[in-house]
Formats: sequence, C-alpha cells, structure tokens
Amino acid sequence: MSSSYLPATTDSIAQALEAKTPSEAISILYRVLENPSSAPDALRIKEQAITNLSDLLRQENRAEELRSFLTQLRPFFALIPKAKTAKIVRGIIDDVAKIPGTSDLQISLCKEVVQWTRAEKRTFLRQRVEAKLAALLMENKEYPEALNLLSGLIKEVRRLDDKLLLVDINLLESKLHFSLRNLPKAKASLTAARTAANAIYVPPAQQGNIDLQSGILHAEEKDYKTAYSYFFEAFEAFNALEDPRAVFSLKYMLLCKIMVSQADDVAGIISSKAGLQYVGPELDAMKAVADAHSKRSLKLFETALRDFRAQLEEDPIIHRHLSSLYDTLLEQNLCRLIEPFSRVEIAHIAELIELPVDHVEKKLSQMILDKKFAGTLDQGAGCLVIFDDPKADAIYPATLETISNIAKVVDSLYVRSAKIMT
Repeated sequence: MSSSYLPATTDSIAQALEAKTPSEAISILYRVLENPSSAPDALRIKEQAITNLSDLLRQENRAEELRSFLTQLRPFFALIPKAKTAKIVRGIIDDVAKIPGTSDLQISLCKEVVQWTRAEKRTFLRQRVEAKLAALLMENKEYPEALNLLSGLIKEVRRLDDKLLLVDINLLESKLHFSLRNLPKAKASLTAARTAANAIYVPPAQQGNIDLQSGILHAEEKDYKTAYSYFFEAFEAFNALEDPRAVFSLKYMLLCKIMVSQADDVAGIISSKAGLQYVGPELDAMKAVADAHSKRSLKLFETALRDFRAQLEEDPIIHRHLSSLYDTLLEQNLCRLIEPFSRVEIAHIAELIELPVDHVEKKLSQMILDKKFAGTLDQGAGCLVIFDDPKADAIYPATLETISNIAKVVDSLYVRSAKIMT
C-alpha cells in the first residue's frame, strides 16, 4: 500500500476504474481511503471507494484481506451515520460469503463484528449480524450454539417489535428445529414467522422462503398435496425474481407428484414453459426417479440414485423421502413376486428382483414382523414359507355386539325401576 494518499474525488474513482489490473485499482482505492479529509463530499467518495474495493477483493478471492479491511474501516465508521455503517458492514460480510470455502472465516468475522457492535452499542447492526451468525452456525451443523444465540435474540427483538427481523429469526429457528428433527417446535416457529409476516409487507424473496419451509414441513408429515401447493407458491416467487432457489422449489414439486403416485405428471411439468427454463441435472434426476416409479422398477430406481448422487443423495430432504419411497417400492415388488408361491427359495426371489440375497432376506423378515404378509423364514433351507391369510372368525365381533346390547337393556331397566321407586 502506498504511503501517499489521493484526493477523495470522482477523478480518483475514475482512475481506479480505468486501471489495467485489479491490483492497481485496489492500490488506488486504498490511497483514496487514506485521505484524512472528513468533508461531506469526501465521505461520499470514500463510501463509493469502499464499495468498489470490496467488490474487487471479492473478485480476487481475497477473503482475509476483506476481513482486515473491515477492521481498518472502524475509525471511518465514527464519521458516517449508523445506517450507512450497517449497510457497509453487512455488504462486506456478504462479499466474504460469496467467496467459496470461507464458512469458518465468515463465522469468526461475524463474531468479531458482534463484539465490536456491543462495544459501540450499535444494537440494530448487532442483531442482524447475530442472525447471520446463527445461519452460518446452522450450515456448519453447530446446532446448540446456533439455538442458544437465537433464543436470546428472539426475546430481544420481540421487545423492540422489529417485525421484519422477527420473521427472519423465526424462520431460521424453524429450519434449525427441523434440522434437529423437532417437528412440533419447527411448526411453532414457522407459525410465529407467518404471524409476524401478516402484520407487515414482506419482500417476495422472504415470502418464498416461508412458503418453501411450509412445504418442507407438510411433506415431512406426508401431506404431499398441501406441500405441493406451498412449493408451487415458492417457485412462482423465486422464478419471478430469477432466484436460483426456484429450481429447488420445482424439484420438491416433482417429488410431491412422485410421492402421491402421480409420476406421469412429472414430464408435463418439466416440459412446461416455466419448467424448461430450469432443465438440467436437478430435473433430470427427478425425471429418472419418476420413470423408475412409473415402471415399478427397483433396478432403474437404484440406477437413478447412482447416476444422480449429488442431486438426490446429497439433498437431505429429497434423500429422506426417496428412502421411504424405495422401501415402499421394494415391499410392493416383493409382495407381487411371492404371491404365486406357498414356499419359495429366497435366492430365487433375489434373482427375480435383482438384489443381493442378504438384503432381500432382511427385508422379508421386516415385512413379516410388520404383518405385511403371513409367513416365516426357514433359514436352514434358505426358503420363505407363506401362509394362507387367516380368516377372521365372525363369532367374536357378534358376541361383543350381543354383550353391548344386553348392557344397554340392563341400563334401560335400571332407569325405569328408579323412576317407579320414586
């Protein structure tokens, strides 16, 4: 960094823009910020220089330098309004977030900023940085720390009645509880977010987030029709904003169609005007799963899971529901295969279904315990013995009905005798 500063003027900003290399532009902007002038025009130029410098450091992937740059700016923040300070700080944190592989750096940066805002008593900025920190901790799977941070933050924000921030925090808390598999609390937090959102204007992107989370929770409860409608609302919001999350909303819509055995509709949705914009690996994966489900083919299903591992296995929501779908499909196929037999070798069933013998034997024993069919495994002979479905004896229900009717007659006679005695 050069020791001589440049004048804080538009000419200096233009000089940085015309620089031949990013390093030269960065050096010029640093020299502009070294200018000691605190005149209103100079401060405005410096704010522009900070924005440009932050963008250049992000493009150059210089995350550590962005972190130290934010620390260097603290004396400058004393000269400008708190609202502008908040905008600059959050902008630099967002720029660091755009550099790949910086999750740990982002967490330490947010913790530093929180400490500084506490010392400077900048409550508005601190609350928003703490919300960002909680989101980063959740992404890093540090759930207890994130939950503790959110618990205190929610109480504080409720007292201040900052509805927009309350929506963000409640939605984040819902996602956190969902990650911890605590569905009742996840639903309660989402309801609180919706209640706060109904009282104010919520930006379309945030409304899309709320609808997406609602769809995820309904899908978890196997209410796929309601989940589909929420995913559709989220998709429309994100699609209008050209937000990359639109493709995930569309992917979850297709998942709902598959889970309610309407896999034939998947191709129509993908080939629609809105769907064609997002054609790619994500939708190809769902189409492969839909084809396997339509054909009731476990082999095609496993091929889809293998070919599209990143799109299916690594998405926790898709993976959870497809595991359930795979089990259902396996049970249906096994029931169809064993139906003609009263005694059959397990190896023969494994050959027909094209799965390992151990896997088939384990699943059959589970189905017998779950009373999906009546039978037993003869492991000595390696056979499955299927029993005829036991016929329900009608005498027991008839006996219970007779006893119930006699009880009613006795009660009626007791009431009549009581009336006569009085």
